[in-house]
Amino acid sequence: MLSKETIVKAIVEGIKVASIYLPPDVKDSLKKALEVEENPATRAQLEAIFKNLDLAEKLKAPICQDTGLLSFYIKAGAKFPALDVVEEALIEATRIATREIPLRPNTVDPITGRNPGDNTGRYAPVITWDEIDPRGDYLEVTIVPKGGGSEYVAVFTMIPPGKGLEGVKEVVLDAVVKAGAMPCPPTIIGVGIAGTVDKAVSLAKKCAVIRKIGSRHPEPKIAALEEQLRDMINELGVGTMGMGGKVTALDVHVDYAYRHPATYAVAVVFQCWAARRATVTIKSNGEYTITQ
Repeated sequence: MLSKETIVKAIVEGIKVASIYLPPDVKDSLKKALEVEENPATRAQLEAIFKNLDLAEKLKAPICQDTGLLSFYIKAGAKFPALDVVEEALIEATRIATREIPLRPNTVDPITGRNPGDNTGRYAPVITWDEIDPRGDYLEVTIVPKGGGSEYVAVFTMIPPGKGLEGVKEVVLDAVVKAGAMPCPPTIIGVGIAGTVDKAVSLAKKCAVIRKIGSRHPEPKIAALEEQLRDMINELGVGTMGMGGKVTALDVHVDYAYRHPATYAVAVVFQCWAARRATVTIKSNGEYTITQ
């Protein structure tokens, strides 16, 4: 019988991987940015990022002092034998990882200001049951430690439906200009288009934190929009840490849902250069793997 302790152990290891090692697609994209940048101040910032990454791996320490709020995106098989203890295991793993890695305690009660000191609290960590596979017998948890700086500049708005995609572009470019250096660019930018607030924001968030750099939407028109927005953003010249340069966005990812005729919801979510994530896949026999 698969135990809760096995799930906890696997998730703690996954949090360590996500916190200490930058995913290969992100690291490769930063290397490409360094190759094309000519501004000495911008190059110095990128070089500092790589020194930071080397130290994190050597010291087994978190990439960034802001170790983020932990979010877990769950894909589960309906036949996985321990679905009833998954949320308990994720909360326990968060407490253990906070102590062992260690992670900065970042959860704060917005009413009293109290910090419990272990990165848990009401609706924290953030747990999203993303997909249920009716025939599967596995658990797949994508771990995202997302910093506050990149979350702070997220944007949501309703645009006049008649503006369509031109209105979407205006919202995205305006958000990038106003954000400036705050989200620690170069960033990954997620854009969600929908008919309701919650759907637009959830799509934008997933686009920013889960999709790999270089992946394109399966629909050609949306894929083309992603590339157009990326190029337009990079022409703004914000650059690494706001120092100017050719690369402000490592990539832009867009997703959409059908809308009501009267609503056109647009959300923009930023992910900083330290785009941390790891996916833990646990089989029903207790074996697990961790990938980035």
